[in-house]
Amino acid sequence: MASNQKFQARVLARAQNKTKTMAKKFFLTVILFSFLALPLVSQAFQIVPCHPVCDENGNCYNKCTINDFFIMLDNVYTFIVKMIAAPLAVIAIIVSGFMMLTSAGNPNQFAAGKQILTYAIIGLVLAFLSAAIIRTILVSMGYKY
Repeated sequence: MASNQKFQARVLARAQNKTKTMAKKFFLTVILFSFLALPLVSQAFQIVPCHPVCDENGNCYNKCTINDFFIMLDNVYTFIVKMIAAPLAVIAIIVSGFMMLTSAGNPNQFAAGKQILTYAIIGLVLAFLSAAIIRTILVSMGYKY
């Protein structure tokens, strides 16, 4: 009887380690893909909004004002929340649900999934509520919407 319990414990430990390894590989893949794709996406979004200005001699240059700086800050925030925070939170919610569903009565794995779910939701709420803080700071610095 004791050898059967030891065998079950070893099988359960291997399954938990395999799940953790798969989750680590998945998050590493997402992070690496994000670092490779972000420069391309940021160019497509035109984060820095300066416009070229040409003088009478035909010399063209980018003229940036302080208002363009504030627009850039708003664009960076929007990019981070919409393209990074929200998708990562959705992925974390899916992974936590998967962990909770596959816990097979293991309270530690279920608790880990529940903790990931809690932190993902808290992070998502903070990311979206931070817009109010940023907008308040920008308005106090002179940016007009």
